[in-house]
Amino acid sequence: MSGHEQAAELPVIAAEVPRNLEAEQAVLGMMMRSKDFIAEAVEAIRPADYYRPAHELIHCAVLDLYAAHEPVDPFTVAAKLTERGELVRCGGVNYLHSLVNNARSIAHAARMLGRVRETALRRRLTEAGLRIDELAQSETPIDDVVAAAVAEVFAATDQDPTATVANLADVMEGALDEIEAIGTVGSPSGIPTGFHELDQMTGGLRPGQLVVIASRPAMGKSTLALDVARSCAIHHKLPALLFTPEIGRNEVAMRLLAAEARVPLHLLRSSNMTDDDWTRVARRMPDVSEAPLFIDDSPKLTFTEIQAKCRRLRQRNDIRLAVVDYVQLLDYGLRRFQSRYEEINEISRHLKILARELEIPIVLLSQLNRGPEHRIDKRPQLFDMRDSGTLEDDADLVIMLHREDAYEKVSPRAGEADLIVAKHRGGITGTITIAFQGHYSRFVDMVRERSLPEQQHGEADEPTEPARPTE
Repeated sequence: MSGHEQAAELPVIAAEVPRNLEAEQAVLGMMMRSKDFIAEAVEAIRPADYYRPAHELIHCAVLDLYAAHEPVDPFTVAAKLTERGELVRCGGVNYLHSLVNNARSIAHAARMLGRVRETALRRRLTEAGLRIDELAQSETPIDDVVAAAVAEVFAATDQDPTATVANLADVMEGALDEIEAIGTVGSPSGIPTGFHELDQMTGGLRPGQLVVIASRPAMGKSTLALDVARSCAIHHKLPALLFTPEIGRNEVAMRLLAAEARVPLHLLRSSNMTDDDWTRVARRMPDVSEAPLFIDDSPKLTFTEIQAKCRRLRQRNDIRLAVVDYVQLLDYGLRRFQSRYEEINEISRHLKILARELEIPIVLLSQLNRGPEHRIDKRPQLFDMRDSGTLEDDADLVIMLHREDAYEKVSPRAGEADLIVAKHRGGITGTITIAFQGHYSRFVDMVRERSLPEQQHGEADEPTEPARPTE
């Protein structure tokens, strides 16, 4: 008999589910004896942390009585469970009395709280492991399996009820540091976008923000997003992550070189570069090559993959910004939805949660509906996003990109673009005019008051020039 045949005959031993019924009983007994302990229990565990379903029902009944400022004891809990038709399932009045009678002390029950929480975590990890194993044995693509496995582990361990609670004194220290940095340095406290007026208006892109850049097709929103990533990674040496399902990594590299070296993009794609062009490229190549910019050009990108990769690179490389181009190209992942509208809603909501979790700004690109094309001035409005689900609600900052010359070939505003800050949670809104240099694949400030990287290498800055046809 071969080794494989012997292994196949070995019995499969099911792992015992982690549980501690004694600890659960001690906690519930003390909750029915001391209202002070109820508050402690609420901060430490959740109803779903109990292994025995009956204990979860008792816990919920206690919480309902506590919230209604009613007495909490075996009699009132029994009455509440009877009202819900759950008393028999919970062992009856005698069981409730036994829980109270066997409760020792608040100190002992507090230790038992820790054990209930620990066994619940072990149980969730065990369940996550089973789901991961099932996926690994299926025909699911391996990249999806890896992304789902990471998501499962994070979901299983991200269950601390007190994680969002902070003492105001601790919060104020960080807030004062941020205020002081703004006042003394005079620069954005968040990630600089590379556009002076926009940074002045917003303070830069803040940790935890979901920033939506929206426009009709062919306005240059991918170029604008790349400008933001370029400012972060090349000009300020802050690690950034760029997701570009539609644009390959080589194309991204060429656009970065064109923007930084001020060499027309179509020349980089051809063999017509002059010696001066090569000199410009060579001068900027080291800074571009050494920039901490990570590019993911997976053609079929899912939110699950974005979540896993952002978490991994945040942990390993301390990324400070993530850019996703664009939401209408994404799938959620392994979950299925009744409509595309519902799926985009879920992607938007979870990207906002991810930004808060990782404490980085996430820039999400989105296409607008056809509303602007039916208006005389073609300018986008905030309600043009409504066909994209809850993006408007989830976003902290909404920047709409508009170019008049995209509609009028002969325009007095040729080469100009408007950044319409249509939503700014906790801040001002308005319109900022910048210049579009499509031949360099970049946007720039209309009046550049600060030195650019080219100047640092001894080159004089050039005046803002009108756009040429986009390559």
